[in-house]
Amino acid sequence: MNIGIVCYPTFGGSGVLATELGMALADKEHNVHFITYRQPVRLTGFRANMFYHEVRVPTYPLFDYPPYESALASTLVDVVKNNKLDLLHVHYAIPHASSAYMAKQILQKENKYVPVITTLHGTDITLVGRDKTYAPVVAFSINQSDAITAVSENLKEETYRTFKIEKDIEVIYNFVDVQRFSKKPIDAFRKVIAPDNERIILHASNFRRIKRIDDVIHIFKKLNDVIPSRLLLVGDGPERPMAEALCRELNLCDEIRFVGKQQDMEEIFAVTDLFLLPSEYESFGLSALEAMAGGAPVVSTNVGGLPEIITPGENGFMADIGDTTQMAQYAIDILKDENTFKRFKTNARKQAENFDITRIVPQYEHLYEKLYEGFCKGQHKENKVPEIQK
Repeated sequence: MNIGIVCYPTFGGSGVLATELGMALADKEHNVHFITYRQPVRLTGFRANMFYHEVRVPTYPLFDYPPYESALASTLVDVVKNNKLDLLHVHYAIPHASSAYMAKQILQKENKYVPVITTLHGTDITLVGRDKTYAPVVAFSINQSDAITAVSENLKEETYRTFKIEKDIEVIYNFVDVQRFSKKPIDAFRKVIAPDNERIILHASNFRRIKRIDDVIHIFKKLNDVIPSRLLLVGDGPERPMAEALCRELNLCDEIRFVGKQQDMEEIFAVTDLFLLPSEYESFGLSALEAMAGGAPVVSTNVGGLPEIITPGENGFMADIGDTTQMAQYAIDILKDENTFKRFKTNARKQAENFDITRIVPQYEHLYEKLYEGFCKGQHKENKVPEIQK
């Protein structure tokens, strides 16, 4: 198939998932066209059947804010027409679903039609989408999609609670390439981070308030008082200055490293002993799943889609939002005994296998085929449905 993927090109979960999906589809001989304003950070390696189309947004003195949504819609029209796309798969409702709707309307005027799948990822529904400024457009554009997916059962339920959605939402979970993340730790790398064989604790996010970076640091402080540890903070964002100030206030600068945004996370997960995710909300928790694929148990909050991947007492623990004392105790319980620690690591990897790329990507392919064949039957009632070409 010729598939267009619209996503954010950043380190956020929606962009990571969309990029990994596109590359997996390309490896399965589909033609994949990424359409966004910058090359996605996870888009690596050359594939002859994978393409990138940049959305260019002209700047004029008239515009205080360049109209990205209009530029994206125009680019979609151009890419669909000139590359004969079979369908568009847009990730994150704002503004991708509305831009896809606009492009579809333009194409229909020219007697061209392309089905649109919208995948909901989380804050496009639970945070941004609830804003009255965006809510009517979000609800309308989702309902105008030909198919809707969500990355967890929790997000599906939240979407129905938040908006009047008139169509079925299919849950297709986020996935992880378990083989890629099952790397042996590099001893020299670990030695640099933890020279005295301290436990290595990890948090990775975009450092927004919803991620509660201050809770990460307080949990680590309580853990480190009992079990000597080192904390790696991967990522960047608006909460970083606060986090750096808190580290100085708690006299933890020697035990905590801010390493910024990283692409080769599999090398970091390989040396990680425990992953912390005390967020206010996670629609799924892709970073937690990647950590588990690397063999790291997870201590998190009991929110959103996290209960769908974490089994308390087996591969991690969950606590209430803000309960740093309980989360620190859970971390201690996992790490204080080597046999317990190894059991949690083994179970974490086993759980990640349930979300392996080889299990999830075929679910998207099945959806594509069902949508495309349904369209063909509707357009060519008298003819045989054309076979989908990979």
